[in-house]
Amino acid sequence: MNLNELNAALAAVRPAAHVRIALPDGGRVPDHFHVTEVGHIQKNFIDCGGKRRAARACLLQTWMASGRDDGHRLTVDRFRKILAITSPLFADEALPVEVEYEDGIISQFPLEGVTEGADGIWLRLGTKHTDCLARETCGVSDGGEGCGCGDPDRKTAACC
Repeated sequence: MNLNELNAALAAVRPAAHVRIALPDGGRVPDHFHVTEVGHIQKNFIDCGGKRRAARACLLQTWMASGRDDGHRLTVDRFRKILAITSPLFADEALPVEVEYEDGIISQFPLEGVTEGADGIWLRLGTKHTDCLARETCGVSDGGEGCGCGDPDRKTAACC
């Protein structure tokens, strides 16, 4: 889901609704989370085939002040205000949205959708996966048999 779609989904629900987050494994982020950062993330990199690439996203960082429920609840209205304040960061609001959450380790999840329920709105998170972006260069098939870097005929400067 991109930032435009998130803003449209938030505009379509009641402002006093509470925002909740559903994790991909069926768990949930505790209801007393805070959105502590909204960032425009730009990642410039070179893949294993030597090709320059770039990826951009809107990253929402969540945080809990303590392990106990302190009564804090993010409402749709407050969430919309947070996103409005950060709008100067996003000339292109078609950026994908990701949510950062820490539960022992820090993880980033793509935002897959928003669902309205009786208990508020739910941000549904998906999973991220690594992948070889230069399959032909590295000799990797869709079967995932591994990098072809052991074959000197297929080895590239950036491979292995």
